Amino acid sequence: MTDESTSLPPSLAPSLPTTFDELKSLILKRKGTLPKRLRQVAVFALDHPDDVAFGTVATIAAASQVQPSALVRFAQSLGFEGFSSLQALFRDRLRERKPDYEERLNALRDTQEHGSQAILHGFLAAARRSLDKLAGAVDPGAFERSVKILAGAETIYIIAKRRSYPIGSYMAYAFGKLGIRSQIVGTAAGIDDDILRLAGPKDAAFAASFSPYASESVAQARSLSARDIPVVSLTDSAFSPLVESSSEWFELAEADHAGFRLLSASMAFAMALTVAIAEERQAMAENKE
Repeated sequence: MTDESTSLPPSLAPSLPTTFDELKSLILKRKGTLPKRLRQVAVFALDHPDDVAFGTVATIAAASQVQPSALVRFAQSLGFEGFSSLQALFRDRLRERKPDYEERLNALRDTQEHGSQAILHGFLAAARRSLDKLAGAVDPGAFERSVKILAGAETIYIIAKRRSYPIGSYMAYAFGKLGIRSQIVGTAAGIDDDILRLAGPKDAAFAASFSPYASESVAQARSLSARDIPVVSLTDSAFSPLVESSSEWFELAEADHAGFRLLSASMAFAMALTVAIAEERQAMAENKE
């Protein structure tokens, strides 16, 4: 039996993605219809793009717990001749991604403005750009629904690691001051999975992760969603692996200065959400009286 995609005339055959974002979009579109093993490859590829870019067929197959032939079938299911041509887009992503911190410092030195005051003004300008985008980036209906989901929870589980950690940490602090029960998922003892097992049907979660996404956060959000525990997420792209696990999600791409990304708008959003949850809970309590 010939593969349907190869039997089509060239003019009717679907075009292959030429960028990593196009590839992510295609994987997300096809993932739900893929057989179990190919779906495992799809999930691993979205969660660990660097591993796919650097790895061999053998190491990637082992990490995603499939046979090497599944990688070839996965690539062909997306229209590629073989896995190496698909992997090339993952490698292109590495060339295009943001520079490391040493490169960012060098970029600052290369600008025409020098000195601490110039750096301060550059970051303030980036913060203003992020905040200016915030109002238009948040769908009011989705925000209201998110507030109701989280306000109605007995415990709010907060998933935020790496660059997102300050967001979760400050939300947990504010929830504590506001008398709202929450649990930040991220312990030095390494018992995150044990903590998440305590989440029940009356609970909800807030997750935050930005590119390159924290694979642990993605897996934890997916685990809660699989147990029908609603997840509200903050991320930076419609192609974020958090999206598929979220009851409601918000896309917020921060402005940067010389490659350094701020959290200005993200923190403002998180605090607005936190206070709105407190206000909603107060209204709910008054309605019960």
